[in-house]
Amino acid sequence: MNRIHIVIPARLASTRLPEKLLLRMAGKSVLQYTYEAACKSTISQGVTIAVDDEKLAKEVSGFGGHCVMTSPACQSGTDRLAEVAAQLLDVEIFVNVQGDEPEIDPRSIDLVANALVDNPWADIATAARPIRDLETLQNPNCVKAVIGEGGRALYFSRAAVPFVRDGMNVDNLASEPPLFWHHLGLYAYRRSFLQWFANQPLGRLEQTEKLEQLRALEHGRQIVVARIEAAPAGIDTQADFDAFASRLRSHV
Repeated sequence: MNRIHIVIPARLASTRLPEKLLLRMAGKSVLQYTYEAACKSTISQGVTIAVDDEKLAKEVSGFGGHCVMTSPACQSGTDRLAEVAAQLLDVEIFVNVQGDEPEIDPRSIDLVANALVDNPWADIATAARPIRDLETLQNPNCVKAVIGEGGRALYFSRAAVPFVRDGMNVDNLASEPPLFWHHLGLYAYRRSFLQWFANQPLGRLEQTEKLEQLRALEHGRQIVVARIEAAPAGIDTQADFDAFASRLRSHV
């Protein structure tokens, strides 16, 4: 069996919501909620938080998690993962769980990890859910995934793709299988891919769309997309955090 390890890249700086990973609700930080959810994965053999600041390291130590200090010069979460992978030589597959997703479903983590295990042709596995409303489709902050046969990713974009030449209508959004997919920032990587990725310059498409997964596609690497019906939102703004806090209170 492939040894699988979860890594949570945790970056202190955040533009829209300063130090959001340290925001607290009911005595726990956003980062702790994410860590505890990741620990419920049934397929992973461990969870490491890749931090870039002593404040985060202190927080992780406080709730009993395991962390590794990574370089603040890392360009992306994937680069941070590659640093951790260089230290965990007995791990074959690394799952990237974003630190600002305190409500992530552990079953989604397992689904993405299994997608990589079950598809040996793929270098990366990720996840997407159907887009059923026009507002989401047209929102550039919602990254769209174009998916081919066998779950193979063809492209990712902030634009509404694929373009419907004959005109959008309600049937396009209600079609089965779905035509439009919202890409979710959950990834599983093979060790060999992380070693390759860390040494590649930023790609032209990657720089244009500001989507790091395009670096892989530009170089002919393969991505398989696991399809899920729903996923909770991450925390990017104060409104997101307030909504999370409200949901948490309602379940207490």
